[in-house]
Parts: sequence; C-alpha cells; structure tokens
Amino acid sequence: MSHIQGTPEWVPTRDGRRLHAMVLPGPGPTAAPVPGPGAPAGPGSAGVPGRTPTVVFEAGAAVGRSSWALVQPAVGAFARAIVYDRAGLGRSPADPASRTLHRMAGDLGDLLDHFGAGPYVLAGHSAGGPIVRLAAAARPERVAGLVLVDPADEAADVLFSPAFRRVERVAVRVNLLLAHLGLLGFAYRSTMLALPADARRDMRHEAFTAAAMRTHRAQVRTFLDELAAWRLSPPHLGDLPVTVVSGGRAGNGMPAATRAAANAAHAHRASRSPAGRHVIAPRSGHYVPLTDPEVIVHEIRRLLRP
Repeated sequence: MSHIQGTPEWVPTRDGRRLHAMVLPGPGPTAAPVPGPGAPAGPGSAGVPGRTPTVVFEAGAAVGRSSWALVQPAVGAFARAIVYDRAGLGRSPADPASRTLHRMAGDLGDLLDHFGAGPYVLAGHSAGGPIVRLAAAARPERVAGLVLVDPADEAADVLFSPAFRRVERVAVRVNLLLAHLGLLGFAYRSTMLALPADARRDMRHEAFTAAAMRTHRAQVRTFLDELAAWRLSPPHLGDLPVTVVSGGRAGNGMPAATRAAANAAHAHRASRSPAGRHVIAPRSGHYVPLTDPEVIVHEIRRLLRP
C-alpha cells in the first residue's frame, strides 16, 4: 500500500549511522533549464539543462517528516520531493553525539550527498531554518535556493531574552513528563487533524514519545547559544535566493509582540539575499506547513521556474 509521502529509503551518514527518508520521485526530468533567480552557475547548479532541482524538507525542533505531509506531496507533483527524520526523531535512530547545529547540518549534507549532485531547493521550518542555512553555506554550488518557513532567526532579539529561555526550559521538561505519561499527543490532537491519515498515524506513533523529547532536549542545550553566535558571523549564502514565509497571526505560543519581532527578523533575513522575498501566510501562526501549505508550495514552485 502506497504512502502519501512516498517510498522509504535509509540514508547512511559518514560515521555509520542511518537516517530514515521518504521519496516522491516527481514527474521526471524537464526539457529545459530550471534555474532559481540568482542561483549559482556551473556544475550542480539549477542551470543544468534538463535537471529540475530536488526539494528537500527539514522539519522543526521536535518533529519529523510527517509535519510536511501537506506540502511535500503537492511539491511531488512537479519535482522530486524528499522528507527525512533527523537523528532521534521519527524512525531515525538516536545520535550518540551532541545535537549541535553543525552536527544536524552535517547529517543533512550527508543526505544530499546520498541523493546526488543536486541541484537542491532546501525548505526548513522553525528550527529547521538555521539547519538548512548552514547546510547550504557548506556547499552553495549545489543549492538552487532556500525556503525558510517561520524560521528561528538570530535577528530576533526576543529569542535570546532570559524570559524566552526560561519558558523554553520549562516547556522541554513538561513535554518530557507528558511523553513519559503517554499524554503529550493529546495536547496536539487538533494540530494533527489537518494531516492525511497515514501521516497522522505516523505522527501519533512517533512524535510524542519520551525518546523524541530527549532528542529535543539535546538539541535545545546548545541551539540558542549557537544561533546567538551567528549575530556576529552568520552562514554565508552568497547570492542564493532566499524566500522567508512568516505566519501572519499570533498564537501557537507566540503572542502578538513576539510575532511582530519574528516577522521583522524574517524580513531582515530576506533582505540579505539579492533575490530575497518575504511572504506572509495569512491564516497561520507558527505551524504554517499545516495551516497554509499552499503558500509554501507556491513559493517553492516559484524558485523552480525558469
């Protein structure tokens, strides 16, 4: 029986671990170049004749591939579309090493190596935004563009306030406790309703476990400190096109002031790219892939057009 997110595939990492991915092959190669605006020229770039970029999706802090189940299948209608689970999330085994940004971006780089020379469009939601930025900066010649969906961004001062860090620490402890009690999924029942049945079933079984919350705890130990360091030395993306999609509404843990600060940071991030674009998802709070998936699909398609 087929799955809406495609065919499972195990991806080896350079240190012998495995990452679980799912692949939708897309309609096949196109007959003409498909560059993203401002994409780098040369081997592996979006300007290679007959080669439509592959789209790879990076999920948020504590979730896996299922969070993209309304976006990836729509993109799969016009491009190869790949989702995967970071180590310790979904079906990917946990990583015995620390879950730093460089470690997570390195795993994404290994996944891109596995699936070919590219070119790639990388889409990252929330904490996945910095991960795809770092992976793109490591090998920009194989990246056609980025779509950052309500990303964590170092330009948002609110992320580094003592109050935000306290709330984050409490949330991690509470979620881990609820996961141990088997209750965490109940808090997200309404969020999951929008998902297709098979992806909803996967998320229910995989996303709310104590193991997943321990992985999340490992990520947050260093995430904000690493992100803060980018205020002085951010990943260099050159002239890669960057589209930033912001939620247009408060909610999902973001009051109005935080939402305004986040969206200002997103506008700044888009402005740093010569082909930058800032887009508001009007029906969304933070969970844009679930509440405004068509906005993301439109922006990905826009990057793939000749």
